[in-house]
Amino acid sequence: MEPQPESGHSSLGHLELGYLVLEVPEPASLDAFFGEVIGLAPGARPHSFRNDEAVHRLIVESGDANDLVVTGLEAADDAAFEATVARLTDAGHPVVDAEPADAAARSVARLATVAAPWGGSVEIVSGLERGDAPDLPAMPGGFLTDGVGGGHAVVATTAFDESHDFLVDGLGFGQSDWLEMELGPGMTLEVRFYHCNPRHHTIALARAPFELPQRLHHLMVETRERDDVGAAFDRVWASDLAIPNGLGRHDNDGMFSFYVQSPAGFQVEVGHGARVVGDDWDDNRRYDRISAWGHQPLERP
Repeated sequence: MEPQPESGHSSLGHLELGYLVLEVPEPASLDAFFGEVIGLAPGARPHSFRNDEAVHRLIVESGDANDLVVTGLEAADDAAFEATVARLTDAGHPVVDAEPADAAARSVARLATVAAPWGGSVEIVSGLERGDAPDLPAMPGGFLTDGVGGGHAVVATTAFDESHDFLVDGLGFGQSDWLEMELGPGMTLEVRFYHCNPRHHTIALARAPFELPQRLHHLMVETRERDDVGAAFDRVWASDLAIPNGLGRHDNDGMFSFYVQSPAGFQVEVGHGARVVGDDWDDNRRYDRISAWGHQPLERP
């Protein structure tokens, strides 16, 4: 399959992943997982978490979705906020300005909402509140977030082409590259990776053959130090959590990482050392394997 057209890199650095909102029946069920196992710090509100000075990067709310319900994208400034809203509107995606109380609840200065083709919504925000650097005893090296946001999210959707257009034409993301590989007779895995800042991908889309129980496949946090990935892996190994993919290195973004399954079902990738995207990025091509090595499912004895 030929790569789909993209809009270039005019918005590179203008957006980053501000936060994700997860809805689960029992928010407290993820407190120890995100805090003690993954190593995030408590956020400014109950059942929220952060990995840097931002008051929250993950917000866990009570509800029946058991899934990602909001993707918060932070604009670099008011001009980037307004340009993103205008671009979405021009591309035919109605944007709703939030009430001041809704912006305050997210701890942001400005907020606008648009429906995401994959389900749930995207919140365009500016001025996400920040404070002192958090205490991260489990991750002494800290997390890579400056100018690239809290991490990335990968969602699976049957509205794959519509979601691609939404990201590229509506939000101004660029396509970094894509994965297309045969899994078996009549089974193909297709994943496309999109950037809006130097992080190789802030959002990736997996083509789902049918509606899945969860749209969120995984979210990722990136450490500054390689050893912090190993320490996190040791914490997971000491738990009873499933490890769908052990330590390995991805072929396209070069990330050294592993994946753990959360108590809610979606996965979390803890990684280090991914490639970065610049204005001269020219590697938008097909990859035919997920990993250069590793990332095998692990079973405890």
